[in-house]
Amino acid sequence: MTPDAILLVQADVPDLDAGEFSDWLEGMDRALRGHAESNVPCGDCNACCRSRYFIELRPDDVGARRRIPAALIFDAPGAPAGYKVLGYDEHGQCPMLVSRICSIYGDRPGTCRTYDCRMFAATGLAEPGSDRADVTARAARWRFSYRDDASRDRHRLLQTGARRLLEMLREDVVAGPGNASQLAMLAVRLFPVFTDLAGHLEADNEADADRVKERIRSALAALRSRER
Repeated sequence: MTPDAILLVQADVPDLDAGEFSDWLEGMDRALRGHAESNVPCGDCNACCRSRYFIELRPDDVGARRRIPAALIFDAPGAPAGYKVLGYDEHGQCPMLVSRICSIYGDRPGTCRTYDCRMFAATGLAEPGSDRADVTARAARWRFSYRDDASRDRHRLLQTGARRLLEMLREDVVAGPGNASQLAMLAVRLFPVFTDLAGHLEADNEADADRVKERIRSALAALRSRER
């Protein structure tokens, strides 16, 4: 599947403090593993709630399922048994957004608790199209800080790995997610693999390219196996 993703073009004057990169990366990895929640400094932004996202409802989203009207919940095509989705209204807005505020925030789904638009600034990926324009504009304004050169190098490595992963998906070398959000989160999960492949990700010789492809294929298979 060719992912619906583009490369992020950073705003000329980024003006949102995304925090220290290595701290963010560690926190995001914990959130994706289900050990924490994302702590996004949203302010008054609710762009992700207005961007035609289908929100996955997992079996353990008991509070969210209790609060969301049954008529708004649908089967999730291709998902395991028990998984559902919450759609959006005719304006592309989450129906749980009332007066610009999430009306079920304390019981919001795990998908919402994990989502963090800083992942686009972190990976250099972006959501294409007018439906996600506000999310992309917000992502372009984030700017990370770095506690040391090693942290800055980690950011470069994540972006390099994310670009290589995007290329592999476009070339049908591996199968993966079909949208930028899922692809960015997958890149964060694969960061240890990118670290192992540092020095090979940007090499243009066949041996390095084959090594990268095989290592990423193996890592994706391991992730899928654990998540079954």
